[in-house]
Amino acid sequence: MTNASPLLHGTLYIVATPIGNLEDITLRALRTLKEVEYIAAEDTRHTKKLLNHFGIKTKLISYYREQEVQRAEQICGFLAAGHDIAVVTDAGTPCISDPGAVIVQKAMQEDFKIVPIPGASALTAALSCAGINDSPVMFYGFAPPKKNQRRQLLQSLVHADHYSVFYESPHRIEAFVEDAHAVLENRQVFMARELTKSFEEIVQCSLEELLQRVAGKKNRGEFVLILAPGETAPAKEQDLVKLILWYRDHTEISLKDCCKTLAADLGISRSQIYQQALLIWHDKEDIT
Repeated sequence: MTNASPLLHGTLYIVATPIGNLEDITLRALRTLKEVEYIAAEDTRHTKKLLNHFGIKTKLISYYREQEVQRAEQICGFLAAGHDIAVVTDAGTPCISDPGAVIVQKAMQEDFKIVPIPGASALTAALSCAGINDSPVMFYGFAPPKKNQRRQLLQSLVHADHYSVFYESPHRIEAFVEDAHAVLENRQVFMARELTKSFEEIVQCSLEELLQRVAGKKNRGEFVLILAPGETAPAKEQDLVKLILWYRDHTEISLKDCCKTLAADLGISRSQIYQQALLIWHDKEDIT
């Protein structure tokens, strides 16, 4: 908590900016960006193009991810001095798989007023045209870049009862889809690429078909992938053995955490899985 009167403090605005088409910026966002004393930008060069397009002359502060902790201190100092600050990222809504959370957390700790200025988001844009009706959705952001960690995460979705949303970059999309197909087999997936831009592409297909689309290609633009739910029926005993062996041989997860994860995924008791896992966890001979 700060000792100064809250009435003298500035306000931190979390401002969504276009993810491609500049016409998607809101009137409220434009007014806010004009009226604040400073704009904290992920990349000042990128944000400068947006500001120039709309004739906005507000001063810029850089806060790319590696600088966030230091910049959070500086920004909170400006807020304490009574200056209003807007936080923006290169595209979309700050803090949604983009920098900004460190600044927001610091501002909350210091009891500064925080105001969201909603607008464009690749997440909501993709969901709005995916045709999902009354089903739970889980947002995972970007999958881990390392193959083993990525496959471990995908394995946890084998029996997921929700839609799973991922962001992926063009240089990692092929690896992600390849792993998803290997782990989740031919599950249905919704893919949105280059949303709101000239080469926007929206596709509903199987993982096998999507792999054919991206494999060996020079993929461009950011991707949003929405994986359909899996089969939620309890696994047979032999399937359970295979899952335990997979976690044992392909991850660094502990026996305890393996049982906890499988119990949640399969909807069966942890003690039942633990008894089975104890028999094979330290046995390096394959069970067929």
